[in-house]
Amino acid sequence: MMRVLRRKIVFFVVAAYVAFSLYAAYNVFFNKRVMSRVHRVVKKGSVGDAKVDPKHVLAPSVEKEWNPWEEDELAKETNIEQKRRDVFKEQLDLIAKSRPKRYKVQIWGKAAIGLYLWEHILEGPLNPTDKTGQWREGEIQSGKINFSFYTGPAVVQGHIPVDTDSVVLVLNGREQQKISYSTQWLQHAQALIQAHALSHVAVVLLGSEQCTNDWISPYLRRHGGFVDVLFLVYDSPWVNDKDVFQWPLGVATYRHFPVILPSAQLVSNTRPYLCNFLGTVYKNSSREVLMSILKQENVEKECITNAREKWLPQETAESLRQYQSALAQSELTLCPVGVNAECYRIYEACAYGSLPVVEDIQTRGRCTEGRNSPLRLLKEAGAPFIFLKDWKELPAILQRERAMSQAQREERRRGLLEWYSGFRQQMKERFTEVLEEAFFKVS
Repeated sequence: MMRVLRRKIVFFVVAAYVAFSLYAAYNVFFNKRVMSRVHRVVKKGSVGDAKVDPKHVLAPSVEKEWNPWEEDELAKETNIEQKRRDVFKEQLDLIAKSRPKRYKVQIWGKAAIGLYLWEHILEGPLNPTDKTGQWREGEIQSGKINFSFYTGPAVVQGHIPVDTDSVVLVLNGREQQKISYSTQWLQHAQALIQAHALSHVAVVLLGSEQCTNDWISPYLRRHGGFVDVLFLVYDSPWVNDKDVFQWPLGVATYRHFPVILPSAQLVSNTRPYLCNFLGTVYKNSSREVLMSILKQENVEKECITNAREKWLPQETAESLRQYQSALAQSELTLCPVGVNAECYRIYEACAYGSLPVVEDIQTRGRCTEGRNSPLRLLKEAGAPFIFLKDWKELPAILQRERAMSQAQREERRRGLLEWYSGFRQQMKERFTEVLEEAFFKVS
């Protein structure tokens, strides 16, 4: 009996050992629950006896193995990242430095020659395109300057959005009424200077045809004023190419003379007339001499002429059309002097490729007398015109014209159009460079 009991006890012990071993193996190899070495400390009474939704129970985290070099590696990675950021910032700085700096200048066009500056010289757009618009404006880039232009009757003092400290005023100083109006704008600019709203001011001035412009002298910086630069029309003795520069008269924009783009037709079309003159004939002037010679030469069929005794400030649509047609159909445009030798007709003829025949004599007044005067600006630019001192020279000029071939005439027209285009580009560059230097010290 004792032997049987002993066997049972041994069997039971072995069975218990096997069962415990299987249970342990199951826990090791098949149970997915992992015991964390980190004990969570829960405040007493925080959960009480409330049941916890198993969906909101967070899975226990696995303890990360301790790395004695972790801090050094992290510092190294941080240092590498910072170097990358520094290199990227340096590249951005280099790009910014290589990009040309831009400056802003506003042009306030309070005289018709402002349109010649903006549309013909700077070749800027205007919105609205309607020439009768009360407020017209545009923007263009030239050199390092972003120009904005404002013109029209609604452009009045205090209503222009000044977003820069640099302004160019375009003014008319031909007669006393215009001078009074221009003075008001200069005083407005002066008030903005005193209020520190402006720092730099330049003026483009349609000056007196006799070069009597003393009224603006006190406003020039050299005389204690605030105007840094003056661009002045006509051969004034003030011109020194330092703070006073000569500016072209241009076309009669006040009569709505348009921008004429060079074209193959202007070069190659056959022109049925040798010359043209449409204008006012003043008593006891050289224009009377010109008309007399044209009659003596019996050139009514060869030249378009339309003389009037009284000057008209405005063109009708029909008269403007007739004038432009005469320019486009004539080889030569006759340009007698008026109060000054420089006249709109010279530039308008150039736009159509009709060679100006210019009366090259000094007129009365205080304009400069010298080797290149009158018409100093055009002569220094190499204008390919026919200059004469007396209209008695005209018959010989017309005789030479009759002998020219069509090919020779086309070559001359091409040269004139190219010169006028280059002249306007030269004026654009001069205007921009002068302002860059005077306003922003860019050289």
